[in-house]
Amino acid sequence: MEKYTITALVANKSGVLTRVSGLFARRGFNIESLCVCATENKDLSRMTIVLGGDEYILAQMTKQLDKLIDVKKIALADEKLSVYRELLLVKISAPAEKRSEILEIKEIYKAKVVDLSPGSLVLEITGEPSKLNAFVKVIEPYGILELARTGTIALSRGESCLNDLVDYNESI
Repeated sequence: MEKYTITALVANKSGVLTRVSGLFARRGFNIESLCVCATENKDLSRMTIVLGGDEYILAQMTKQLDKLIDVKKIALADEKLSVYRELLLVKISAPAEKRSEILEIKEIYKAKVVDLSPGSLVLEITGEPSKLNAFVKVIEPYGILELARTGTIALSRGESCLNDLVDYNESI
C-alpha cells in the first residue's frame, strides 16, 4: 500500500474539517495523518492529509475533495519536490542509571529535553516521519510512557506555492 500526501487550501471556517474527514469516513478510507493550520491568508487554512491506498483511491478522494465548496486548491506533494516535517513529544522512563544512555541517543537524533523529573524525561524531536519512526524504535527499550505526534506537514521546495499549482484533478 502506497502513502500519498495531499495538501489542500480550504476555507478557514468552522465545519470544514468535519466535512473533509467525513468524506473519507463515508467511503471507508483511513486517514493516516491529518494536520490543519492557519496560512499567510487569514481566509484560508492548509490541510495536509496522508492517505494510504492505491492510485484509484487517491484519484477518488481528490475528485471528491475537489467537489467540496470549501476546498479551494488540491495538490499531491511530491517526495522529491517537497519538504516534510513532523513533531514528536515522547515521555520516557529515565531512572538515573539509564539517563546518560538516553541523553546520548537524544544527541544523535538532535532531540531536545523539554521536561525532566526524577523518573522520566520528555523529549521533543522534529524531522521527516522516517527519522521519528527510527527514533521511536531506538528508545522503545527504555520504556515509552506517553507519545504524541503532530502528523505530517509538507510544503513544496523552491519558489512554487500551492496557490500557483495546477489542481491535481486536472492532471488525472
